[in-house]
Amino acid sequence: MLKEPSPHQYQFETITLDELVPEDHLVRKIDAAIDFEFIRDAVAHLYCPDNGRPAIDPVRLIKMMLLGYLFGVPSERRLVKEIQVNVAYRWFLRMGLTEKVPDASTLSQNRIRRFNNSDVFQQIFDHIVLQALGQGMANGRVLYTDSTHLKADANPRKAVNELRPEGVSEYFTQLNDAVEADRKKREKKPLPAARKTTKNDAVKNTKVSITDPESGFMHRDNKPKGFFYLDHRTVDGKHGIIMDTHVTPGNVHDSQPFIGRLARQVERFNLDTVAVGVDAGYFTSAVCHLTQEMSIALVPGYRRPHKGLNDFQKKHFRYDEARDVYVCPAEELLIYGTTDRNGYRHYRSEPAVCQRCEQRGQCTQNSKAQKTITRHVWEGAKEEANRLRLTKWGKKVYARRKETVERSFADAKQHHGHRYARFRGLSKVQMQCLLAATAQNMKKIALLALLYCLYRWWKASWEGQQDALGEQTSQMRWLWKNIAIATCGR
Repeated sequence: MLKEPSPHQYQFETITLDELVPEDHLVRKIDAAIDFEFIRDAVAHLYCPDNGRPAIDPVRLIKMMLLGYLFGVPSERRLVKEIQVNVAYRWFLRMGLTEKVPDASTLSQNRIRRFNNSDVFQQIFDHIVLQALGQGMANGRVLYTDSTHLKADANPRKAVNELRPEGVSEYFTQLNDAVEADRKKREKKPLPAARKTTKNDAVKNTKVSITDPESGFMHRDNKPKGFFYLDHRTVDGKHGIIMDTHVTPGNVHDSQPFIGRLARQVERFNLDTVAVGVDAGYFTSAVCHLTQEMSIALVPGYRRPHKGLNDFQKKHFRYDEARDVYVCPAEELLIYGTTDRNGYRHYRSEPAVCQRCEQRGQCTQNSKAQKTITRHVWEGAKEEANRLRLTKWGKKVYARRKETVERSFADAKQHHGHRYARFRGLSKVQMQCLLAATAQNMKKIALLALLYCLYRWWKASWEGQQDALGEQTSQMRWLWKNIAIATCGR
């Protein structure tokens, strides 16, 4: 039977904000697992201690920003409106039901004027990682690194071509030293360019965005084309805690910032890293050699070699390390000739031998009837990394890559607004990536803290420290035990 609604009546109720927030809400789990008071000390140097108007609590400001990334709210204006009506957000910010929410401009102006060009967000990210390390949720033994693209806030049709300096490799100095040492060992004259050049003066025609000049035009196979930023992220292999995030323009090769960021993590968090799992984009001689010097095993993905015009490829030639020669399929020798400035040793055959060889048509089309094989000065490290990739241990390590760094990127894009750059400029996009990674780590720590507690309870009950429970409770305990072990490990 349809009834007329009763007149709306207002009544006074005595209720606390704590009663309105569900016990299993994510903000409760995060608040219980993470202490945010360190933020006040981290930003104290950005505030005047004895002059000016009273400032809004910086802990509240940073927590407001983190809420936006935690729940995927794309703009600061919308975030303020959400906080106005969401009691869980108010509870997390220690804000009363009738308390005025700071204006969106307060958030943006603090971000632009006070926090911009500072390392505050890096400090906050690092502190959350240290909390995870302190609670045993990460150990840094095996790390996984990859990059993903964020679409820049720039129209690809609004661009100009400019002559910009060619990028100098991050490993330019180490390679020059290796070339000089190799040539000296083989009694070759030093290369003046390799010894004297510190910056590459060459320029190239580069497509530059008018809207966001700091973004890079990305043009890769199987990737979208346009102006992008790259987020180079490293994830811990234990539970997927993000250990590092670093932003570059979209036209920077993945391998360039890798060694520097890896060294920073090892030093900053005092890690004892054993291995790093990466995809084929990082499988370069420089990366293999420098990780080997750091006593870290590199486990790369498979890179399909480029097939040349000849039937006999480099893999058909055997390198004899003792004699420092290559042996061709006809068992003839290719002798060392020189080392070029790019770090490649040249091994050449004897033309008189090749001219009478029956397999010359399959081997080389050179007019001088001479075969040349190049070998990088760091080729040994690359071969060692490839050998590790094929071992049972290497396959096990690499298999975890899709469950760690790939899953981290998927979660960031799906739930934390990581598909697009919210701001323009490299430093501002770096801030976005740091806040998104911090939000993901907070969520992960909150979940793991609950499961760790559950696992400790199960372990205590298993050891007989609690009274025997009924059959139904025992079945539930067995179920929770398996969930805890699968998630947290033994």
